[in-house]
Order: sequence, then C-alpha cells, then structure tokens
Amino acid sequence: MKFLDLTKVYVRSGGGGGGSISFRREKYIEYGGPDGGDGGKGGDVIAEAVDGLNTLIDFRYQQHFFAKSGQGGMGQQRTGKSGDDIVLRVPVGTEILDEDEETVIADLTEVGQRVVLAQGGNGGWGNLHFKSATNQAPRRANPGQPGVERTLWLRLKLIADAGLLGLPNAGKSTFLAASSNARPKIADYPFTTLHPNLGVVGVDNAEFVMADIPGLIAGASEGKGIGDRFLGHVERCSVLLHLVDGSSETVAEDYHTIIQELEAYGGELADKPRVTALNKIDALDEEERATKKAELEAACGGKVLLMSGVSREGLVEVLRAVRAEIQEDRLRIAKGNEEPEPWRP
Repeated sequence: MKFLDLTKVYVRSGGGGGGSISFRREKYIEYGGPDGGDGGKGGDVIAEAVDGLNTLIDFRYQQHFFAKSGQGGMGQQRTGKSGDDIVLRVPVGTEILDEDEETVIADLTEVGQRVVLAQGGNGGWGNLHFKSATNQAPRRANPGQPGVERTLWLRLKLIADAGLLGLPNAGKSTFLAASSNARPKIADYPFTTLHPNLGVVGVDNAEFVMADIPGLIAGASEGKGIGDRFLGHVERCSVLLHLVDGSSETVAEDYHTIIQELEAYGGELADKPRVTALNKIDALDEEERATKKAELEAACGGKVLLMSGVSREGLVEVLRAVRAEIQEDRLRIAKGNEEPEPWRP
C-alpha cells in the first residue's frame, strides 16, 4: 500500500427538498384544506476516524464527495425522504484543514470521532404550515435550503508514542527493524526511507509505537532534500529518539543540524523530551567511543547513550530510556486531566 499523508477533497452536502402545495380532495369530504407535506433534509458530509488505516491513499482515486438531496414533500401531509449522509473514513490522527491549508477545522485523534464537514440543507415547509384562521387555503410553500460546497485538505499525522530523528543514514531504519517487527528498507546510501514507518516496540513486558521518518539535512526547512514535511508525524509523540551516527567525524555538528531544523519547523517540537543516542558503536573502539560520547554530551548538555542497531549492543538501555519518558508524559497528561478537589473550610 502506498503512503499518502496530504490530499485535497471536494465535498458538497445535499440540498433540502421543497415543500408541497396540496389540498385534500376526497369524495364526501366537504372541507378539505391544505395537506402539503414538508421536504426532506439533505444529507450531511461527515468525516470519521476509523481503525485499520494509516494512509490517505484512497482519496487519491476519489476526491469528490456529494451527499444526496432530500426528496420534495407530497400531498396527504407526507414528508419527503431525507437524503443519505456520506461518510469519509479517515485514519486516526487526520487533521482537516480549510482551503487555505492553515485553518484547522477538526483533529481526529481517537477511533470513532466524527465531525460534520458540510451540513445538509433543511427541507422546505409545505402549505399546511401556512394555514391560519384568515388564510385557510394557502398556496405557498418554501423551497429547500441549498447544500454547502467546500474544498478541504486532509493531513495525516501518525499516532505514535516515540519518534526517530537523525540525519540520513544515521541507522534509524536499522534500529526500528532491530527493536520491532517492522521491516523498513535498509541500504548503505542516504534517503533509503522515503515515507514514515511504524513499528510496535517491546521492552520489559511493555509495548509502545515508534515512528521512523525520512532523514533531515541542513536546510530541510527550506525544502532541501525531502524537506521537513514528514516532521508532522512526530508532533504527537511523547518523546523523540535522536540517533547520531557514531562513524561520523562531526557528531556535534550533526546533532546541532537536527536541532536547528526542529527549531525552524516551529511549534512545540523542539521542546519535546529527547533521548540522545550515539549509534553504530560497533564500528568504534573504546577510545573512540569515549571521545565521541564526551563530544556529543557537551553538544547536547545531557546524557548520551551508546548503542548499535546491528550488534544490538545497548539497544535495551535505549528502549528503557524511551519508555521511561513515555510513562512520564502519560502521568503528566493524567494529572492535567484530574479535576481539582473542592475547597473545604
């Protein structure tokens, strides 16, 4: 299945049916009177977050979604049939944006969440509604309201607990393959990862979801390389795992390159908790490990873990550090949702 995380759709709700102008005409009934029914309501266009999807590829082949219009009212006080709603099934984590690609209409982050994108028009009143003591034979009915037509953007931000960051060929895909059942493409050249990958990682009888995104380079925020458009997939993560290539001669510069791109991207991404790991230590001797670890710790101002995705050395320690940050974030969220106790004198 191909991966698609941004697409444009055109939606239109159904128009309401018109009211009916009708009079009761039956044999042996002296006074008939108006009996025109109301028109049916037009169908809504609804977006719903469903389980089992992780791409918007379906919307590449169908981009226009038009709901049915309501049926017109009929005599004998019969209301027209309402138009059927149309539901857009989207992956969990989909943002719905207005045509300007900036205004967020809805953010569907849980399975089953629904939002009405275009409200169907109400049906018109039949002439029965206009009957009064002074107007006992009204010849008036309302037309139905027209539907709403909109152009929208769907943008997918994957739901993951942890996100992988690093320069191209820093070993992110190898790490994901070594720690989960995911099988991303791995090769000895940059930009082997062209779209995000998800993997379920397990450590100490606990599981969490990790996202691997294409590597960043200097100037990614200006569109260089693949750019920074995939950074949105790690915005929802509790922690970022920053892998630095230990075989590089400029580990501190490599670290600062990624941090600068996070800051240029904006939002809260640069302030998220991070775990920094020096990768590919299987290619280094003890002296080189110590030197580059000290250099990287001076650059990041914190603790640096040593690991190798190939030999799996230090892999469990890195996963435990990531899991600890995820647990802390969940505790912070739980405390933030707790209602304060009422004050008692």
